[in-house]
Amino acid sequence: MKKQVIDHVLTKMLDAHTNVSDLNLTVGKPLQVESSGSLVKVELEPKIKDLTPFQTEIFALNLISQDRRLTETLLSEGSCDLSYSLPGKARFRVNVFSQSGHYSTVLRKLESKIPTIKELNLPQAFYQIAQEKNGIVFVTGATGSGKSTSLAATLDDINDNKSVHVVTLEDPIEYQHPQKNSTFNQRELGKDFDNFANGLRAALRQAPKVILVGEMRDRESVEIGLSAAETGHLVLTTIHTVDAGQTINRILGMFDKEEERQIRIRLADTIRWIVCQRLLPKEGGGRVAAFEILGSNLRVKDAILNGESEGKTFYEMMEVGKPFGMTTFDSYIISLYEQGLINRETALAYSSRKGIVGRGIDSIKSSRGEDTTTIKELEIDREYHINR
Repeated sequence: MKKQVIDHVLTKMLDAHTNVSDLNLTVGKPLQVESSGSLVKVELEPKIKDLTPFQTEIFALNLISQDRRLTETLLSEGSCDLSYSLPGKARFRVNVFSQSGHYSTVLRKLESKIPTIKELNLPQAFYQIAQEKNGIVFVTGATGSGKSTSLAATLDDINDNKSVHVVTLEDPIEYQHPQKNSTFNQRELGKDFDNFANGLRAALRQAPKVILVGEMRDRESVEIGLSAAETGHLVLTTIHTVDAGQTINRILGMFDKEEERQIRIRLADTIRWIVCQRLLPKEGGGRVAAFEILGSNLRVKDAILNGESEGKTFYEMMEVGKPFGMTTFDSYIISLYEQGLINRETALAYSSRKGIVGRGIDSIKSSRGEDTTTIKELEIDREYHINR
């Protein structure tokens, strides 16, 4: 299969539907794209009913393009990451992986234009993150929840307003930042460094003020990231967790029990923000982001040092920290419902505490004069009496 054929198929898949975010090639299924969060079939001429193991393998190997490192990684680890460019059309982050003895491929479409914080309608806390001088910022969430896009917008704000050296360590490079006020050096895993720990260790010798680490994957990279934050660098990174509390626990879980106290002290000193993201189905189509944001203050530092306790949970701190840019998922989801961006079912499905979101929605409906229950025509049973 020639590159022209690969490019033709990818182009047809991109143009088949609107809001395409991912391209999916799986054995036993037709060509599929993810459009507004749902997988939909793509029709091609000549028609491909269901992909065969041979077709998916040939497609994957052509994307890898005889790269020895990627081939060895795929064979030894079962999956590999790479980037692929469709000239004049799009760039992709590609993951090729083995499943049941066959190869599948998922291509994530990367936007060529870097979005701004304002365009994405991100919370005001992201402007504050861009102004930080040092420390570490975690942006967390599931795969495909928009973490990389939010970080790209934050770096773009730094690029507009600060004259600093920024080093990024990515797998692969997603957004290519232009040289504006800041100086950007973007490094890609496999091409420019062999693993995140070594790349981060080298970055400390490259005189950056801001370091983006695509993902904190292990204890070593977390430890070096904390060291960078302690020595005056601003470290921006991602980790796969669902909320702020779990982020702290995930990091602590990477270290031995006897090291926990020391790591708690280092985290309390260096963490500036923990931002968690979820993408929710939007009314009328598309998706909308919901956020949970934990900023650093004395109460938060105390909870990191000594653990959460009754009346001193991260959830409660985020609730009372709204004037300082903090929010819980539940508060943010209630505000999305109030704006008419999501419906009640979506709000409850993606909430952290359904009772709080349910009461918040009922309060909004009540203030609008809407019914808060489906029970109709209740009346007193006036014939009821107690026999004495």
